[in-house]
Amino acid sequence: MAAETGAKYDARAERAGSRSASGGIMQYDYLVIGSGAGGCAAAYRLGLAGKRVLVLEKGPALPRDGSTLDCDKVIRQGLFKNKQTWRDRRGKRLVPDEYFNVGGKTKWYGAALLRFAEHEFRAEPRFQCLGWPLSYADLEPYYRQAEALLDVRQFEVEADLVEFDRRIEASASGWRSAALPLALHECILQHPQEAAHFDGFASVLGLKADGPSLLQQLPAEAAVEVRVGHPVRRLLGEPGRPQRVAGVELEDGSRFAAAQVVLAAGAMHSPRLLQAYLQCSGLDEELPSARLVGRFFKRHLLTAVLAFSPVGKTDRLRKTLLWLNDDFPHSSVQPLGFGPDALAALLPRCVPKVLARFLCRFAYGFFLQTEDGSHLDNRIDAQSEQPLPTLDYDPARLPAAQREHKGMVKHFCAVLRRAGYLSVSQAIPLTGTAHACGTLICGCDPRGSVVDDYGRVHGFDNLSVVDGSVLPRSSRVNPALTIYAFALRAAEHWIGTEIGRD
Repeated sequence: MAAETGAKYDARAERAGSRSASGGIMQYDYLVIGSGAGGCAAAYRLGLAGKRVLVLEKGPALPRDGSTLDCDKVIRQGLFKNKQTWRDRRGKRLVPDEYFNVGGKTKWYGAALLRFAEHEFRAEPRFQCLGWPLSYADLEPYYRQAEALLDVRQFEVEADLVEFDRRIEASASGWRSAALPLALHECILQHPQEAAHFDGFASVLGLKADGPSLLQQLPAEAAVEVRVGHPVRRLLGEPGRPQRVAGVELEDGSRFAAAQVVLAAGAMHSPRLLQAYLQCSGLDEELPSARLVGRFFKRHLLTAVLAFSPVGKTDRLRKTLLWLNDDFPHSSVQPLGFGPDALAALLPRCVPKVLARFLCRFAYGFFLQTEDGSHLDNRIDAQSEQPLPTLDYDPARLPAAQREHKGMVKHFCAVLRRAGYLSVSQAIPLTGTAHACGTLICGCDPRGSVVDDYGRVHGFDNLSVVDGSVLPRSSRVNPALTIYAFALRAAEHWIGTEIGRD
């Protein structure tokens, strides 16, 4: 995770893009659409096996001028966020908090990499949770691989958070803390600016592991290229054989072909590419799984809480514990890794900046999340007759999750009050899609899922998916590590079978 390796990767990505932009169709073993957690994990494993891989990323490499650590540019201006307009279920326009850049959301996430619990792979109808076609035991070796590749570790809990945890436990509230594993370099505390701006910011010095950090670990002879800055316009079918995707066409007209095509553009975007292809090829009327493409969208039910105390806070990382409570079994609480300047940016604009910064010297931020279950009508819809893609999501369709989340937020804020903290809370709106998943869920039955347990799309010869869209349920914790692990497992399987061989 050193600074020089990050710079080397960005230059390599730009050079690869210029080499690939030719008039003809270039042939690879694998085309991977997207450079986030799933795309980079799959490309890493395939590259390690000697496969010729082209990773296609619609966005650019991020700058290294310090702007990705600037609160005003990152939070207030939203300079690096997606600007694409969507519609909600009522037709109202919105712009989701998506990121189009090399590494995708992994460049911005808070580096908390947690495993799903064993029971979170099983169906739970009462809570509208679908089951996985694989078990925790099936994924466990790949969890270990991902943790090693991403250098996941635990950090010592800082003094203010120790005191906070003591007060929470003393309240006999049922909340219990556990260490929060982080993909941060062990020396990050020696760099105060990075330590105070890793959660929701992109590291300049390479002190936070992300998707591209996997590609940095490939040997020099690995045949993995990254092409940046040109979105995929459409999937290209093989003439007379629409179940086989021959390659892709980019918006600049470039075409690339491969024996295998892998969707890894994320739960908001992979289903749109597949929906468009199914419709233009006529497969939307033939394949049993086609009706489920874009369905079962999930994002967690999310609330941000600021807790104020009379004593100033001096912790730097902050995000080293999480809290669980058996009374809210589908929920978790994590601190935000935000320093005073980042917390102040979350306060309403009517609060003067100087006052906001002063108040937030006494504040800790928390992220409260609840697994939202799956509902058929929560979906991504990008059919060609609609002018804008639609994010049709209503938490009221998930009453059990909604009850638990509201109860959990109320209970946690009451505990904060008893522990001597004044708190304010704000529900995260629909634009908050940091944990978007579902939409191309995995399963054994093509009538009830889109891909199998190795990400292969039902009914296709050579199309697979390895991003968060495959997750049938999202658990009570962040989904990133599970996406990495699923992609590593899937790619290893492709290598060990005839899938993907010339």
